[in-house]
Amino acid sequence: MNIDSFGIIGGDKRQLAMAKTIACDGYSVYLSGFQRLEQLLGTFGGSGPVEETALFSQCVILPLPVTKDGKNLNAPFSDKKIPLDDDFAKLLQGKYIFCAMKDSLLKTSKLWDKNMVFDYLNREELQVFNSVPTAEGAIEVAMREYLGTINGSKCLVAGFGRIGKVLANMLNGLGATVYVSARKKHDLAWIKLLGYEPVDNSGLQDSGEYDIIFNTVPAMIFDAHVLAKTALNAIVIDLASMPGGVDFDSAKRMGIPTVHALSLPGKVAPKTSGEIIKNTIFNIIEEEKL
Repeated sequence: MNIDSFGIIGGDKRQLAMAKTIACDGYSVYLSGFQRLEQLLGTFGGSGPVEETALFSQCVILPLPVTKDGKNLNAPFSDKKIPLDDDFAKLLQGKYIFCAMKDSLLKTSKLWDKNMVFDYLNREELQVFNSVPTAEGAIEVAMREYLGTINGSKCLVAGFGRIGKVLANMLNGLGATVYVSARKKHDLAWIKLLGYEPVDNSGLQDSGEYDIIFNTVPAMIFDAHVLAKTALNAIVIDLASMPGGVDFDSAKRMGIPTVHALSLPGKVAPKTSGEIIKNTIFNIIEEEKL
């Protein structure tokens, strides 16, 4: 690796944890957009101006997601907004830039086309490792919101992707009876082989037998018709990205407790999540021979 300095601009406690692990590896690290976390910055010497971080860094890491409004950097701990405009893009020209949701960054300025921008969120290893804090966070939500215990409960996991696989395994370990729904026949075969109860997606109509429902499918599968058959004391936890897979308006009218649990890795395990992002970025650097 020919890079010896990293700038981290914006983000949450994940980025701060990542900064610490990079610094521990012997690299120079500069921070911007963390003024409200000054007490946690320790040896970094505070959160400096964006211009300074850009000047001294060969590689600049932007947050996950890079923006929430399409106009400003996602920097919840900054004391002011950091516009994603031509001026910001000019500051980072000549740098290796890593971000999440690259397309949303490219829309903010045509000047990004002149930069080397890499999207770490698209990497499979990040998605796989991130499924662990996501699943743990989902179980934490269930423990907080459900009136009973996970042990002995009937849990439905909708979807058998990365998160669904990890979540089903954890719930099984806690003593729940685990039902997993899927669309593809080979997924249903694996579900049965692993000791869970397979549910064809058409079987979601029988949602009344479950105590806790976890949705991981980014499509509207829990509509008003399905929700109407949900058990009286059940809760529905949606892990799918916006807009989710649950009709929240209908659930509210029916009095069904729902939680749209987004960005769980950063909320429940910022240290682990930050390390995952760092390792993913270093993998890209190695592959690209930067």
